[in-house]
Amino acid sequence: MTDGATIGRLAELLRALPPAPRGWVEAAQHLPLVQHELDEIVARAEADAAFREALVADLESALAQAGLRVEPRLVDALRRRLAAG
Repeated sequence: MTDGATIGRLAELLRALPPAPRGWVEAAQHLPLVQHELDEIVARAEADAAFREALVADLESALAQAGLRVEPRLVDALRRRLAAG
């Protein structure tokens, strides 16, 4: 169990940290949007075998042809999701 002194000390230590880099903050702000897009793309790939084959063959081209944005973070995350099965 934690007591008030431990929580107070933890608060002091957290306040002493420098602010998070801007890139980290921006990435964290985009996570919900990217997650939603990933879910939609994966659901479409599960429902449409031809779309999934196109994604596996050439991910960036398949996304562009489908009218989806080709952003490096999205593409990297999608590659990981598709590889995981």
